Amino acid sequence: MIIAGIVFLPFVLAVGLYFLGKGNPKRRDMIMLFSTAAEAALCLWLFSAGGSLSIPGILGDGLHFKATGFREVYAVVTAFMWLMTTLFSREYFLHEQEELDHYYAFVLMTLGATEGVMLSADLMTSFTFFEILSFTSFTWVIHEQTRDAVKAGYTYLFIAVIGGLVLFMGLVLLKHAAGTLSYDSLKAAVEASENKGSVLAGALCVLFGFGCKAGMFPVHVWLPKAHPVAPSPASALLSGILTKVGIYGILMTTLHAMADNRAYGLAVLLLGTVTMALGAVLALFSVNLKRTLACSSMSQIGFILTGIGMTVLLTEAGESEGIALAFGGTVLHMVNHSLIKLTLFMAAGAVVMNLGVLTLDDIRGWGRKKLFLKIAFALGALGISGVPMFNGYISKTLLHEGIVEGIHACAGLGIMLRLIEWIFLISGGLTFAYMLKLFICIFIEKNVSKQDAFDKDSSCMNITSTLVVTGSSLLMVILGQPGIMTRIAALMTGDQEILEFRAFTWTNLKGSMTSLIIGGLVYVYVVRRRMMQNDSYVNLWPEKLDLEDAVYRPVLTQWIPDFFGDLAALFGENRFLTPLAVKVMLALTFIGRVLSSSLDWVIVIIRRTVMREKPVVSRDRITRRSLPVVYEEVREADAPLFRSFSFALMMTCIGILLILGVLVYYNVIM
Repeated sequence: MIIAGIVFLPFVLAVGLYFLGKGNPKRRDMIMLFSTAAEAALCLWLFSAGGSLSIPGILGDGLHFKATGFREVYAVVTAFMWLMTTLFSREYFLHEQEELDHYYAFVLMTLGATEGVMLSADLMTSFTFFEILSFTSFTWVIHEQTRDAVKAGYTYLFIAVIGGLVLFMGLVLLKHAAGTLSYDSLKAAVEASENKGSVLAGALCVLFGFGCKAGMFPVHVWLPKAHPVAPSPASALLSGILTKVGIYGILMTTLHAMADNRAYGLAVLLLGTVTMALGAVLALFSVNLKRTLACSSMSQIGFILTGIGMTVLLTEAGESEGIALAFGGTVLHMVNHSLIKLTLFMAAGAVVMNLGVLTLDDIRGWGRKKLFLKIAFALGALGISGVPMFNGYISKTLLHEGIVEGIHACAGLGIMLRLIEWIFLISGGLTFAYMLKLFICIFIEKNVSKQDAFDKDSSCMNITSTLVVTGSSLLMVILGQPGIMTRIAALMTGDQEILEFRAFTWTNLKGSMTSLIIGGLVYVYVVRRRMMQNDSYVNLWPEKLDLEDAVYRPVLTQWIPDFFGDLAALFGENRFLTPLAVKVMLALTFIGRVLSSSLDWVIVIIRRTVMREKPVVSRDRITRRSLPVVYEEVREADAPLFRSFSFALMMTCIGILLILGVLVYYNVIM
């Protein structure tokens, strides 16, 4: 019953909040606070009581949940972060009350769906709640309803749709090859399966599907765009928790189906390495506070994926000590990154509340007199940079030691792992460099034109928000103690060998110091000398390297349609197709265009009714002279929607074709 309350109560309370709190902000806020506090209490109760839950008759095999050490810890972390962001949101949304009813309702639904994934006992249950939270969290991204928010929101949704379709294809393959999707029985079923190729193909599809939500390269494109436009409390949850939903699916699939598969381990390791390095470079060059933190999240996800890949390779090599290091570092860095980004995004929210801007030149020097915010941001920056005595140091050191163990234990991979070790250290150095950039810009540098106005008021948050942000930041120090962290790791992994880890040996300290020295040099020679031009921060990352605009959109909106158009013309000219077939193709093309336009208008109606968008110009301001301006504003507001939804439809069709292709391959070719 505890698990049922944790997973399903937020959905019930979301409905109550929407109807009972509608038009009454005070009642709505109290319901929201009660809901998240009750969720936190239930998760703490589950932590001590444990248990499992099965609901038969749903999706064939039913929904199944189980509380174990790893799941219990992350259920508590999830509930804690929702409670903290709820407390912070009361001040953050103080001057915005009209659109919060549905926003908070979707926040509660996402809470229930997230807990559903974290407590799931099989892949189908994980998939079900994974898809629910993809659509409920989409509303967070578009909440501001600006042009950038709409574009980023639909990019987020498109990646989620295609990821969900490929993930489902992977589940079909795994279920066919192993006969089960239950985590408890999947390992034995995979070992007994005679179709190892299908198992690997299914696992790679699952990796891609969950990787879409995690922000893994090359399906990371939503992450740097969604975080800057979403409300800061939502950004904290998107970065801190929802990316871990994807990691949870990858981790559980890895542990229970692919724990000793070298090919799979190498795939995860290489994707993790690219994600880690690319995210760090993007964060270094960013000149927007929340975009920097978003790209940082991508990089830290890469660190975690690297740990998962090393866990597989060390398991295949039979190196038990290395497994404890890599796996322990993986789960600890998941927890650490969640809590660090909670602090940092709420600190960024304080900037937004007071200034309403995020570019570094506009916020430079604003925090010089904000003591509590300065301390909180500094602790978060030290934690994520892996400085000794702070929480990130422990998890990153474990991950680094896992790579070092792999260099000696994994036959034939020594040179590659040595290179990955240096990429790991350099990425850690870049983390220190971009966090140093943010801290010095906001809290140390002076703003020539605005500093006097910035320094007039040292208070930037009310007492509740100050306690929430500062209190959350203290976890960076508390969890930085090895005795605490190793016990948490032992609880989450079930491996008591991790308790013998010694964090402050010279070898481990040397790895951390190497990264910090690299970071300091990068800050001096890249940030100060290259990114600072005419006393302004300049983004050195070329816009043409944007993967979505440079590759994905042209491929799906131009190249593929042109290819099939040319192919149809070729068939028609050479009479490869019968006249009837040509007519069928033309009819299908016409139907597709009609459906595409119809769906666009459906979404337009939803945006004008359920989403309750504000009118572009109020009626009392419309005159004969202003009508052309109003028309142009409406056309510009709708244009991204038309382009975006058609883009989503194409991606959906491609995903369906992939699934059909696999099914045909299975049932016809094989």
